[in-house]
Amino acid sequence: MGMSLSKGKQQPPLQPPQEHPKQKQPLIRVDSILEEPIKDITDEFKVGNQIGTGQFAVTYICKEKSTGKKYACKKISKNRLVTANQKEALKREVKFMKLLSGEELFVELKCVYEDSKHVYLVMEHCEGGELYQKIKSKGRYSEKVAAQILSSIMKVVYCLHFMGIMHRDLKPENFVLAKKGVSPCSVDYTILKAIDFGLSEYINEGKPSQEKVGTAFYVAPEVLKRKPYGREIDIWSAGVILYILLTGVPPFYGENEMEIFEAVKIANPDMESHPWPLISENAKTLVKAMLSENPKKRPTAAAVLNDQWMKDNGVATEKPVDTKFLDKMKHIRAMNKFKKLTLKKLTEMIPEEEFEGFRAMFRNFDTNEQKVISREQLEKSLVRIGSGLGPEEAKLIFEAADTDGNGYIDYNEFVTAMTNFKQHKEENLRRAFHHFHKDSSGGITKDELQSALKGFEMDNEATIEEIISEIDKNKDGQISYEEFCEMIRS
Repeated sequence: MGMSLSKGKQQPPLQPPQEHPKQKQPLIRVDSILEEPIKDITDEFKVGNQIGTGQFAVTYICKEKSTGKKYACKKISKNRLVTANQKEALKREVKFMKLLSGEELFVELKCVYEDSKHVYLVMEHCEGGELYQKIKSKGRYSEKVAAQILSSIMKVVYCLHFMGIMHRDLKPENFVLAKKGVSPCSVDYTILKAIDFGLSEYINEGKPSQEKVGTAFYVAPEVLKRKPYGREIDIWSAGVILYILLTGVPPFYGENEMEIFEAVKIANPDMESHPWPLISENAKTLVKAMLSENPKKRPTAAAVLNDQWMKDNGVATEKPVDTKFLDKMKHIRAMNKFKKLTLKKLTEMIPEEEFEGFRAMFRNFDTNEQKVISREQLEKSLVRIGSGLGPEEAKLIFEAADTDGNGYIDYNEFVTAMTNFKQHKEENLRRAFHHFHKDSSGGITKDELQSALKGFEMDNEATIEEIISEIDKNKDGQISYEEFCEMIRS
């Protein structure tokens, strides 16, 4: 977990009570930090050997009893979380790990436990270990390997910035290697995964952050000077990492934290001494750009990935998030109109606080703050954030997300397109089902479907027959709850 440098109407379920009796609310501990239901981690996991330690936590190998699969268990001592900022950092870490779930660039959070003394984060186990330990033992890297490492880091940064998030504590300690090398002497730097989002925050161009956070060697000068800052601070931190990879030493040094901060504020790294005469001009140019004192002169994450030095060293510049975003939109476009309408209804039922991440991402595209995104605006925003998606892909994305066909993507349409509906809660699915199914019969009938679809240009008999035929697997002429759920999750 990072360290702060500062002091610092949901509707009731519409479900038949006789079929679905009200369940008891899970018990929450009075002293709970995360408000997680009371569960004992040893019921499901066997905790084994220690593999890491930090200021607030110790990490262990643990094994799931039911499957035998290995995970990493971060055990956080609650009595060490003294200040409100420290507790908030833990909440942030869990919030962002849940938001980033399913993204291959980030360590997957499987589950969370909390007892009276500890919080346990059960996470994906990355066998390669910490990047920091590798750098510490290796020292200076060749330009080719440094480019591989920077590429992995910048793909993480690009993905975060695309989603409207700044990490705010990028450093080698917060990256792990997904796999071991093919031999004891080799290391696979091509797949790094990010961890520790305790200081991460949503990007808000209209109200930029001024909170003093980060780690001494890697913090950007504007943060220390308490100036408003944004995503550019992550580029600075990545530039510091690149400097260390190429030279084996940090660009800003001091005998204590205050001396380091003063050196960072001056922002004048030594690029003349050994080994800089042996380093290529393109590498020097990139380091200087990333460590520019003026945040606006720093390259974007996309520009770093496309930099000539990266190409010189044979590093692939593809951006995984572009492909994933486009695939998601293709999936949305392929859906039948009823499913799109149902997903939009589901979106309206989810508590607003669950959409905090999507609001930040929407702001990334809604640059004129009109609460809607036009096709032209979408194209310009994709160019601005350095996406590799062109006009044709933008057209596909727009047509997929604009479910009502009014020529704009509104906030609800955007959230509908981005939400992972496979993870929907049972209560929301049942409420959506009963939005269409009003009586006590077994499923949604043709008449109910026709009534619900009035005003959406889908209530003609041919469309109703087509919808029923596609979803009604047992061919009884109506859509059961099980068939409805299968449609949503397929």
